[in-house]
Amino acid sequence: MVATFECSFLVWKLTGSMNTARFYHTTSTLGNGDVLVAGGTSGAGVLSSVEVYDPSTGLWTTIEPMSTGRFYHTASILTNGNVLVVGGWERDRGISNTAEVYNPSTGFGITTEPMNTARVHHTASILTNGNVLVAGGTADDLIALSSAEVYNPSTGLWTTTNAMSTGRKYHTATILPNGNVLVAGGLSKLGPLNTAEVYNPSTELWTITDYMSHERYDHGASILTNGNVFVVGGTADGRNQLSSAEVYNSFTGLWILAQAMNTARTRHTQVTLGNGNVLVAGGLFGTSSALNSSEVYNPFTGLWTTTNAMSTLRFYHTASILTNGNALVAGGWGIARFALSSAEVYE
Repeated sequence: MVATFECSFLVWKLTGSMNTARFYHTTSTLGNGDVLVAGGTSGAGVLSSVEVYDPSTGLWTTIEPMSTGRFYHTASILTNGNVLVVGGWERDRGISNTAEVYNPSTGFGITTEPMNTARVHHTASILTNGNVLVAGGTADDLIALSSAEVYNPSTGLWTTTNAMSTGRKYHTATILPNGNVLVAGGLSKLGPLNTAEVYNPSTELWTITDYMSHERYDHGASILTNGNVFVVGGTADGRNQLSSAEVYNSFTGLWILAQAMNTARTRHTQVTLGNGNVLVAGGLFGTSSALNSSEVYNPFTGLWTTTNAMSTLRFYHTASILTNGNALVAGGWGIARFALSSAEVYE
């Protein structure tokens, strides 16, 4: 532990640094409370390295690497506690369709069936039946995909499901209380999107729902304790960031504008804390200015409160909810676009 930044309601605490500086990586909170970090890039190369954070000691331990280096992939915690890593940019083959599974007892030793379509900038969602829905992204870094497919952990096989109505990348996907999946915003071949659609796992059909008030991509989305979805920030043109926020009512299917953030940002992290508030941290402002500011949204009052800043400017970092309800922020790009190894905890 190096330093503490305090106010009456917030503590940002530096914890142990990762063994490898990285961004575009993934983090997953395992069943035993540890946090698994996989892949990413150091800026000089694609990483296959994997490490685990122990919240009780604040230390990181490097473990056996993935079978291949990758970044901009997704990582999903399966119902059996394993972690499914899918797609992204691979070290040797570019945009990938490969998948591999991390078992907390044995490590990354399972290479499972590849997806039907190579993709990056996609989303992956755990369905209520334990299957994983992968949607959208791009296979060539140009055209956004509308295709979707489902992974069955019991068989290790992928099945193509119905396509979205719109091809999109840099979108968000959120599991609704009824088990359906809300996909919102993103970037299409024609530009940024304000459209949203809902996937029903029972019928395998997508239904277009109400439009967001703002076109946005590279935004954040969180499920609130009342089952609504809170969407924040992003960009509509790749240069100017949004401070706007809106709420999707899971029961009416309508979007309602919420109070805007104090700071416009994209490529930030956004998590729902144990107390039901939403923490937004870091991100990018303008074309090159990393942020260390953070703010908290209270769904009960509808108000934002600026909190103490993180110790480090960062974007393209990750945020994970620990089993005690705190949030761990790790890595990212910092000042002068250097990869970061530092990590800090919001308590």
